[in-house]
Amino acid sequence: MLTIVFIIAAYLLGSVSFAVITSKLFDLPDPRTYGSGNPGATNVLRSGRKAAAALTLFGDAAKGWLAVFLAIQFALSDVQVALIALAVFVGHVLPVFLRFKGGKGVATALGVLLALNVWVGLGALVTWLFMAVVFRYSSLAALTAATSAPICAILLGLPQEWVLASGIMSMLLIWRHKSNIQNLLAGKEAKIGKSKSG
Repeated sequence: MLTIVFIIAAYLLGSVSFAVITSKLFDLPDPRTYGSGNPGATNVLRSGRKAAAALTLFGDAAKGWLAVFLAIQFALSDVQVALIALAVFVGHVLPVFLRFKGGKGVATALGVLLALNVWVGLGALVTWLFMAVVFRYSSLAALTAATSAPICAILLGLPQEWVLASGIMSMLLIWRHKSNIQNLLAGKEAKIGKSKSG
């Protein structure tokens, strides 16, 4: 029963959209109505309010971290922790509060990875930052970081259940970026800090 309660709670926590909440706090338009239409930090950044984007990034990462951190603190098994990690991530991607139309999961996945193993999380973060600074495409950075995460998890010897969870998150994250992949291949993807049309 405790596992079921944790999974449901993690999913509901993941369903909380900090992009929408932060936009309301900063009196900004709903992020689903402009740019890419994605309720995430990168799209909030297109509003021109860096503070709002930073708060969105922090909130989305924090909820992923909190769900997994608490699961580990309660000494749940590796399988249970993996299920809770997936639940909070799926909550962000398919949130019940937004009619199952959520963000792409980059920040939440980062929070999950940091809670599972700080070095795996930092490895993914460094990969994202490097790709973002060099190429200026948030989607490309996210795709590269997602690919690197399960590899880092394997190299660092994480439990196989956690490696599998990170792999599933990576595949879901790549799937959520399918339109971005098409835009990248077509040379139409918007760079960080620019509007969708820009």
